[in-house]
Amino acid sequence: MSRESRTGPGVPPAAGSGPGAAAGVAARADAASPAGAAAPAPATGGGELPRRARVERQTRETRVVAAVDLDGTGRHRVATGVGFFDHMLVQIARHGLLDLELTVEGDLEVDPHHTVEDAGIALGQAIRQALGDGRGIRRYGHSYVPMDEALAFCAVDISGRPYLVFQAGFPRERVGAFDTELTEEFFRALAVHAGLTLHLRVEYGRNTHHMVEALFKAFARALDAAKSRDPRVTEVPSSKGTLL
Repeated sequence: MSRESRTGPGVPPAAGSGPGAAAGVAARADAASPAGAAAPAPATGGGELPRRARVERQTRETRVVAAVDLDGTGRHRVATGVGFFDHMLVQIARHGLLDLELTVEGDLEVDPHHTVEDAGIALGQAIRQALGDGRGIRRYGHSYVPMDEALAFCAVDISGRPYLVFQAGFPRERVGAFDTELTEEFFRALAVHAGLTLHLRVEYGRNTHHMVEALFKAFARALDAAKSRDPRVTEVPSSKGTLL
């Protein structure tokens, strides 16, 4: 069954994924970057300064550490306790050409929901900080990604206006220990906290693993295009003069 949802201005996000859910966050843009790289300069998003950020988020349900280098090569250190979700996060690093550290200690004895959603919150916050003011970025990106019989599409606008359109229906409810409905929850949390307008769609497919993985890879490639620097752009790419 196909499913569509929209989250954005006027459309309340899921509980725990809105801006008010950031309580307990300690964000440090000058902390060590992922995968053991040297400590970066403060993230600004402009010129050729490093675009790195680190976020630590702790609640009664999870403790999350997320660090990104947007100009990385795909290095990663991921451990959430949910094997298939770890595999998906690696796709974001490898195909988004960003270095990623993401570790979660979550209440998996309940279920993976808090772990997956809070990972999206912290990763979104890290991406937003690393982008700085968005000066010089291309801003928009899109990608189609096939995986065997499945085809997924993603379009991204680093707009500062969080919005999610998610169109996907999966034949199976779980892949390993990962509930497939959490795909939408993860991307909603990430879009809200990174300030992304995000459209995701599975065009078709039969294998649930392939369909979910194609979505993550399409997102990674679209994000890579949107965050990349354009040498012709010296200002913030918006007629308003501000993005983030």
